[in-house]
Amino acid sequence: MRCIPGELTLAELRSLWAGETSFELDASAWEVIDRAARTVAELADRDDPAYGINTGFGRLASTKIPRDQLELLQRNLILSHAVGVGDPLDPPTVRLVLALKVASLARGASGVRRELVEALLALLEHDVLPIIPEKGSVGASGDLAPLAHVGALLMGVGDALVAGARVPAIDALAEAGLAPLSFAPKEGLALINGTQVSTAIALAGLFALERTLAAAVVAGALAVDAAAGSMVPFDARIHALRGHPTQADVAAALTTLLAGSGIVQSHQDCGKVQDPYSLRCQPQVLGAVLDLVRMQAAVLEREANGVTDNPLVFVETGEVLSGGNFHAEPVAFAADVLAIGAAEIGGLAERQLALLIDHSLSGLPPFLVREGGVNSGFMIAQVTAAALASENKTLAHPASVDSLPTSANQEDHVSMATFAARKLHEVVANTQTVVAITLLAAVQGVELRRPLRSSDRLEQVIALVREYVPHYDLDHYLAPDIARATELVRAGAIAEHAPLRILEQR
Repeated sequence: MRCIPGELTLAELRSLWAGETSFELDASAWEVIDRAARTVAELADRDDPAYGINTGFGRLASTKIPRDQLELLQRNLILSHAVGVGDPLDPPTVRLVLALKVASLARGASGVRRELVEALLALLEHDVLPIIPEKGSVGASGDLAPLAHVGALLMGVGDALVAGARVPAIDALAEAGLAPLSFAPKEGLALINGTQVSTAIALAGLFALERTLAAAVVAGALAVDAAAGSMVPFDARIHALRGHPTQADVAAALTTLLAGSGIVQSHQDCGKVQDPYSLRCQPQVLGAVLDLVRMQAAVLEREANGVTDNPLVFVETGEVLSGGNFHAEPVAFAADVLAIGAAEIGGLAERQLALLIDHSLSGLPPFLVREGGVNSGFMIAQVTAAALASENKTLAHPASVDSLPTSANQEDHVSMATFAARKLHEVVANTQTVVAITLLAAVQGVELRRPLRSSDRLEQVIALVREYVPHYDLDHYLAPDIARATELVRAGAIAEHAPLRILEQR
């Protein structure tokens, strides 16, 4: 993958998250990087104070640092800020962090030397990943604590993941063909300022949500057939009158999935007028989720290409300007909105599941098992789905509405973007399980209508599910079935069957 700074696409970032390890910087970027580095070096040689170059940081910005202590200034900055706690970020997210930091520094507004950018690229090339604790950032003044752990690795401090094993930083650098770096003026600050961690976590949540939404459309179509529901609510004319393109997109996907279903044909004259909302309002609910996914994806793509450290170097005039691009409010809002969407997917899927196990609504055997009484079927699987859907209601409360001042009130309003992005992952993970349980129930329901068959598309999904999970004849240890179905949702195997493009041209 060749990165042109400022032009990264979500498709490229998604590929990196999914396992692509090739990441090169376009040759045109190096001269821009060199020019900015020369500008910083010139400013460092002057007596005039320049924030982050020859001064302290935050509330200590007015403290002038002697020239012979500028390297120590940057080293101490990294060491004192490497205070992350909690579990390490997963490897795909760390790869995104490194790629986003390279893309930002390569815009030529950070003033770092090419040696620093080359070192980050070497980490990516050799898949040497810094151990970045997930907690410790409030999403303003950059993701200081987590990004400091990247800087610490480059200095030979801390640990890294190499071929799945945790090794000391010195050994990890050797694997990447690197020696410990000493940071030039502003380089430590440029590394830890920026929204790359919160953005990377949010992007990973977005990519997981894309798969989950697509899988929910597939499971929802199967639920319609399992409950002998109507296709009329998906008629394109209904959605054209409302005018929301995403609503029409979901309706079209459901229509395509159900086209040719023998179950649909079997009850054309049943006399039922309307289905419950969880079936007939899928385009309205999932379409609204699709709408916000597309909007927030655009926000995160812009953020991924932005320069978010401070201060910023403008080589044309030789100025270094202090601002607040490190404030991650756009990322916080995006992650919070995506979490709300994810919770709604799970809420809708849980209601479909509840409908299917209820004989009075679905017309299927109670709890989707033929010999009820001695067998409980999907009774308690629905309780698990309800528990997760309910948990999501609390998790969907926005983190971005909170702020706790830091740095002696210099940083008096923060975004909480990193927590918002981490929380998004919890909501998506819960929703993946709810969708998976609903998928199992819907497949079971369709099979209980044999010899009738669903559409060719949905029968392919049923066959896929049955490769991993058997038909539910008798009560058995059900947790492994749910785990396997959840993995199908998480890995995108179900999403591949959805005739729905989540992100247009992205």
